[in-house]
Amino acid sequence: MLALTLAMLLWSSAFISLKYLLDYFHPTQIVFIRMLIASGCFLLFGKKLLQFRYKAGDWRWLLVMGIAEPCLYFLFETSALQYTTAGQAGVITATLPLLASVAAFLILKERIGKPQIIGFIIAILGCSGLSMAAQNGEQASNPLLGNTLEFMAMLCGAVYSTSIRKLSTRYSALVLTSFQAFVGVIFFGPLALQHDMPANIPLFQWGNFIYLATIVTIGAYWLYNWAISRVPVSLATAYINLIPVFTLLLAFWLLNERLNFWQCLACAAVFVGVVISQLPEKEVTTAEEQTSV
Repeated sequence: MLALTLAMLLWSSAFISLKYLLDYFHPTQIVFIRMLIASGCFLLFGKKLLQFRYKAGDWRWLLVMGIAEPCLYFLFETSALQYTTAGQAGVITATLPLLASVAAFLILKERIGKPQIIGFIIAILGCSGLSMAAQNGEQASNPLLGNTLEFMAMLCGAVYSTSIRKLSTRYSALVLTSFQAFVGVIFFGPLALQHDMPANIPLFQWGNFIYLATIVTIGAYWLYNWAISRVPVSLATAYINLIPVFTLLLAFWLLNERLNFWQCLACAAVFVGVVISQLPEKEVTTAEEQTSV
């Protein structure tokens, strides 16, 4: 549980670092450099990365995982922060547990109950309200577009959570996390090279890159992948509800971001939806069971 909580705090701080980096770099450059540094760190593990036994057919799950995250997830999320605030993007992440439940239902045939369906609807309405109530400003030039892109990232995250659950029974967290980093380098490399690098890059920005590549990309993902191999997907993804709280606090403290009244109500709706989705479903007692009692 401590590993999941720490992973959520690290992921929340990534929104802040990305906001700083977007002042200098194109989104694809940010992800490429982040993945490149992380890959270099993983190479230090040497032969440990090759200590796994591949099971025939797993290439399908590995492909799905790699495309979902880091490829599409980071593409959507980093682009989203060009148009919306870190706080609003963090709130959108509250939908991931619900989306992961839907993905697990569709892919792994895991059961989904009425509370999850009701909570999902309320949370989606809250996300829509958050975007509609947002006002264009210096930190959010197009909140509707930005929040939509962030929601698309959450769809990718739901697919990732489902695939990682399938793969984590056969591969270590180190192997899966390093695989993501290497896939990210291959995918984002050609995209990043299409844009010119800034001439003068402050030391602070390089610090953000190192923080994202090591503490967040390696640390948070390793913690999450390790934890999800030991607990159910629904329990692990429920901890993602901490990301909006951590992100709003960090954005308020470090970026001086604020929400208006209607956005606060929309955030409340998202949280209510998430809470409802975690409620146990009432069991229906049959007449035969009642008489037996």
